Amino acid sequence: MKKFTTSPASETAFTVSQLNRQIQQLLEASLPWILVEGEISNLAKPGSGHWYFSLKDDRAQIRCAMFKGKNSAVRFQPKDGDMVRLRARVTFYGPRGDCQLSVEGMESAGEGALQQAFERLKNSLQAEGLFATEHKKPLPTQPERVAIITSSVGAAVRDMIIAFRRRFPLTELTILPSLVQGKDAAKNILKQLTRADESGYFDAIVIGRGGGSLEDLWSFNDETLARAIFHASTPIVSAVGHETDFTISDFVADVRAATPTAAAELLSPDKAQLIRQIAQQESQLTRRMSRILEQSQQQLDFMIKRIRHPKERIDQQQNQLDQLKRRLQQSLERTIQEHKVKTQNLEHRLQKNTPARRIEQNQEKLRDIDARLALALNNTLTSKQTSFARLIDKLNLVSPLNTLSRGYAIASKDKQVIRSVNEIEKGDSIKVRVQDGEINCTVAATKAIG
Repeated sequence: MKKFTTSPASETAFTVSQLNRQIQQLLEASLPWILVEGEISNLAKPGSGHWYFSLKDDRAQIRCAMFKGKNSAVRFQPKDGDMVRLRARVTFYGPRGDCQLSVEGMESAGEGALQQAFERLKNSLQAEGLFATEHKKPLPTQPERVAIITSSVGAAVRDMIIAFRRRFPLTELTILPSLVQGKDAAKNILKQLTRADESGYFDAIVIGRGGGSLEDLWSFNDETLARAIFHASTPIVSAVGHETDFTISDFVADVRAATPTAAAELLSPDKAQLIRQIAQQESQLTRRMSRILEQSQQQLDFMIKRIRHPKERIDQQQNQLDQLKRRLQQSLERTIQEHKVKTQNLEHRLQKNTPARRIEQNQEKLRDIDARLALALNNTLTSKQTSFARLIDKLNLVSPLNTLSRGYAIASKDKQVIRSVNEIEKGDSIKVRVQDGEINCTVAATKAIG
């Protein structure tokens, strides 16, 4: 067996703090957030408000810490032996080499299944349109009769009664006692809801109870109850739990109240506010009546002043008639003068535009056009002649006949121009074209040049 030896020259040793820091980085990078279930043990709640405990199963355990800012959101009081589900980060404390969970959220392990069932039912009913706004019925502005379905001994019913009496004691309240927790609670609530809605007696119905865990509020997540709330003809307010609690009844009801007290405030007008409104309306009515009386008195005074002696009215109308006569005469004179001016203008224009004058003007225009046309034709002809001469010169420059006049000749065989000695042979008959005729020749010999 080979003996293990250290080699300082090739390997670097970790210090303990370096090793723990490396472990911390690896753990926290590979496990940033986890969900873990287990049993609480050794739970400690010191005065600081933090919770310290161990989470274990039948084979292992790990220490946990849940600080005050996080454990205030836990909806139940945990104790040793409780099965819980934690959302946590894995942390490693280097100085002691300890690994623990820093807990961000805690729920009962049983609540996880309930929450999943809640989400499934919520999504299903929402897809059917049971939560749609267009199906919500408006609450009456001042209901006279309200039914309250809740436990007859809980704090919720007491809070609602106090709120109604404080705000508007004239509202008639009918308490329909029901179980609000347990196996038969949903059926009990459904029975009282059906009874109240079918009676047609109530202007609104409140379904509610105080706060609790998800399991405590589970009767308000019943599908049959939700459909009954949706199909009810009476407006329904759901007031279940605290402000942070939500149930299926909240989503399907016409209005969701954050608390039972809030439900009572939604359905009861404020007595003090109504008294203030009545006082304001009384004041407005008094001011309006005073204005009407004042306006009527002013109109009466005005009518009295308008009542005058008939002769005064006749004199006034005679004056108006004289004024109208003067205005009519002035208008006629002005109109006659305007017509005279228009007639003179028309006469002057007519003299300037007699047929003889128009004919003379047109004849002058015709003579001018003839002169311009002749000049244009002459210029065009001269330009065309010049262009034609230039074209003839260009044609002569490239004409074969012009080339012949300079002493050149064109040889052809069978009417084809001969361009090379290779195109003829000894004894061939050819024609040679010169300036003034053609010469018939016989080839005696050929000679290539170049």
